[in-house]
Amino acid sequence: MTGTGSEIGRRALLVGGVATLAAAATANAAARPIPIIDTHIHLFDPRRPQGAPYRGPRNSPTYEKGAFPADYAALVRRHHVIGAIEVEASAWFEDNLWVLETAARDPIMVGAIGNMPIEAADFDNIVARFAKDPLFRGLRYGNLWGYDLGARVREAPFLAGLKRMAEMDLVLDTANPRLDLMQAVVRVSDAVPSLRIVLDHLPRFDPKPEEQAEYTTVLREIAQRPTIFAKLSEIIHPVNGRTATTAEAYRDRLRTLIDALGPDRVLFGSDWPNILQDATLDQVFAVARDFYADRPIIEQEKYFWRNSVAAYKWRARSPAQHRLIAA
Repeated sequence: MTGTGSEIGRRALLVGGVATLAAAATANAAARPIPIIDTHIHLFDPRRPQGAPYRGPRNSPTYEKGAFPADYAALVRRHHVIGAIEVEASAWFEDNLWVLETAARDPIMVGAIGNMPIEAADFDNIVARFAKDPLFRGLRYGNLWGYDLGARVREAPFLAGLKRMAEMDLVLDTANPRLDLMQAVVRVSDAVPSLRIVLDHLPRFDPKPEEQAEYTTVLREIAQRPTIFAKLSEIIHPVNGRTATTAEAYRDRLRTLIDALGPDRVLFGSDWPNILQDATLDQVFAVARDFYADRPIIEQEKYFWRNSVAAYKWRARSPAQHRLIAA
């Protein structure tokens, strides 16, 4: 049945109106700032009687004053950060408790990654006590503080500790990225497949030409293990003696990592205040946003906050975080 000219005109206006509203809704969604969960910051207080083994870069105010949740929150409010996870930078066991107590006082903190020897004879009892705190999300182990993940993964006590972490739904964060560390992570994942592992600062690792083939191979291996995540943190870093502060300078490396791992296994981390040796926080957020600007909104959300829930299973503490989890 055909309609009159006026009916056809009304239909055209209706269809056009719906299309306009849909386009406007899409534009508004794209224009809304995406909230951020920062999965990598450090907290410490050098003004304590015992001081702090890590104080941030010397050019950072934190070197003398310390790094606290309220200071961080004030710096990143304009970047729409609504939550953060502390990753331990201290080799002192007692600082595990200091961080948890400090984080508990500010709801911007949704988690903390501690440091303790996983191979220790009393590890089972100690980690079980810490895991009762919902802010305690896991442990950091890699090639810092004299640790050697590649060597330890061959030892029965260490593997038993990793299995205990997996049973308690805790995460293993690693530092700092090198080829041998990436290869060790694959071995850890094969030994304890249910353990979630997060590779920190992966964009900072620039393999040498003679390492490129092995680097490509290990990335493929990591891609086949769905419980391994990677932080696209420390994107800004010195390359051949020069530190660029634009997304374009790091685009190829970031594409390589995302193409290998996929959009569901990459996380945002600022590395405050450590990153201040190379860039400002504004530059850190700008580079991350610029790189993701032409990607679908859902991929941006996954990188900036959704994947952090899957990796760390953090619990909301503030109204904004509760709204995020419910979205």
